Amino acid sequence: MNIVFDIGNVLIAWDPRAAFRHGFASDAEIDAFLAEVEFYAWNLEQDRGRSRADAIAAAREDHAALLDGYFERFHLTIQDKICETWSLMERLRAKGHGIYGLTNFAADTWPVALRVHPQLGEAFEDVVVSGHEGTVKPEREIYDLLCRRNALSPSDCLFIDDSAANADGARKAGWQAHHFTTPDALRRDLTERGLL
Repeated sequence: MNIVFDIGNVLIAWDPRAAFRHGFASDAEIDAFLAEVEFYAWNLEQDRGRSRADAIAAAREDHAALLDGYFERFHLTIQDKICETWSLMERLRAKGHGIYGLTNFAADTWPVALRVHPQLGEAFEDVVVSGHEGTVKPEREIYDLLCRRNALSPSDCLFIDDSAANADGARKAGWQAHHFTTPDALRRDLTERGLL
């Protein structure tokens, strides 16, 4: 079996608030700002391949400086590994399973992730980064792309993602999928599937 890992909030905790704490008095204020600027939709366009310059150009003028600062402080948002998931990945590797990565990640911030967590550059037989490919999960193309690039059969792939929509996208592409909530729940599922 080929095990395909999402990265954000599966292997690496992602806390976008951390990039904005210098500018706000509380996380509640940050959340209000993120809602006002529709941060997650804005950020998804970078995951789809939009450049930093175009992202800032698309922002309202009064939001541009804070949003540009997100790129400067991105490293603060990905400080913590989810160590238990990494341990499960290593157990799967030791069992002989293929280990791959499939992530919605901006081309401008992926190199930062590799600097903060060099293990990401060594963990996978291949990793598909959405910002390099111009397509994002849960669109069918990104799942098919990983299979084509690595000559994998979709039915031989198990995808692990913290987004239920992305896990469902994998199933629609013919993969098996696990909607990640906790490492313990993942371990139980992998055990029940006979993969550990």
